[in-house]
Amino acid sequence: MPLNGKDSERRSGEKKGSGANRREWPPREADEGEKNGKGRGRKKANAGAVGSFNGRADKVGSARRSYTAEYKVNRSGELLDFLLAKCDTSRNNVKTLLSGHFVLINGSVVTRHNFMLAKDDEVKISKYPIREGEKGDREKPKRRLSLKILYEDDDFVAVDKPAGLLSVESDKESQCAFAYVLEYLEAKGARPFILHRIDKETSGVLIFAKNVKIHSMLKMKWNEYVKTREYYAVIEGKMAQKEGTIVSFLKENKNNLVYSTHDPSGQKAVTHYVSVRENAQYSLLRVTIDTGRKNQIRVQLKEAGHPVVGDEKYEASKNPLGRLGLHASKLEFSHPLTGEEISVGSPLPPSFKGLF
Repeated sequence: MPLNGKDSERRSGEKKGSGANRREWPPREADEGEKNGKGRGRKKANAGAVGSFNGRADKVGSARRSYTAEYKVNRSGELLDFLLAKCDTSRNNVKTLLSGHFVLINGSVVTRHNFMLAKDDEVKISKYPIREGEKGDREKPKRRLSLKILYEDDDFVAVDKPAGLLSVESDKESQCAFAYVLEYLEAKGARPFILHRIDKETSGVLIFAKNVKIHSMLKMKWNEYVKTREYYAVIEGKMAQKEGTIVSFLKENKNNLVYSTHDPSGQKAVTHYVSVRENAQYSLLRVTIDTGRKNQIRVQLKEAGHPVVGDEKYEASKNPLGRLGLHASKLEFSHPLTGEEISVGSPLPPSFKGLF
């Protein structure tokens, strides 16, 4: 699909390496889109067959933003109606907040009064207007990133998130994948809806819904619709067994560190692994998870005595990649309306292969 807001659809399942449909955002010029007829069955997407876009994203810096109000959305609806229900003020004042760049959704400025909210969205009212490049602004913009679109159709968009970029904003940092995808989709009159997250330090497949109905259906039964969650992990040393399953319960301490325990009051975590390559210092594991707990793979491999390389948070002593050695390589799920199975993949980073 050309990234110029015209109605058409990105082709899925194209051959890896095809450059015919690569796109840049913002577009240099209008491009002809290609229709992708929908049908039941299995869809695949390859990283080499898709485009990329450069996001602006709101700035981040040493100074934290200051908010006058923060809300969690409990049910879907339009932004204007939500703010009128929450704020003790007039419709005109709410519209002024929106046009003045005071309102943020999941860390990104939104000005449209009919912007559709979904359950669990975070709505914040800034004490000051959030604008990019204003004179005297204390915040410094980070460098622009270019995100690859791994897959897109009428209902979903999947990006190849680089290591070091948040999935969604945090209290300390607003630059995130959601902000980039929001900017891209807003140009086409749409918005992304958050289905899942991967750690800031992890690279790979990150998928957003493009309408609130699909989002609501998937969020209610995410684990039932998702068929495969595959990762590749570079670890210190060698696993005693070349293939196995790790089952434990995870808890989080007051310092926000997750730890593994056999206490069933924690969250059950199930991780399967296969060692695919080894050398004297490191192993490359293909990992699939049945549960998507916070830091699950990192914690369980650390408890097994083989932390993911570059993971200082969980006691790794080596960092040969200059980053966390964890990559989300595949996500497969069933479309909640059509039943078709959608498979989105991201290739193994060259630096991972280079160790072996």
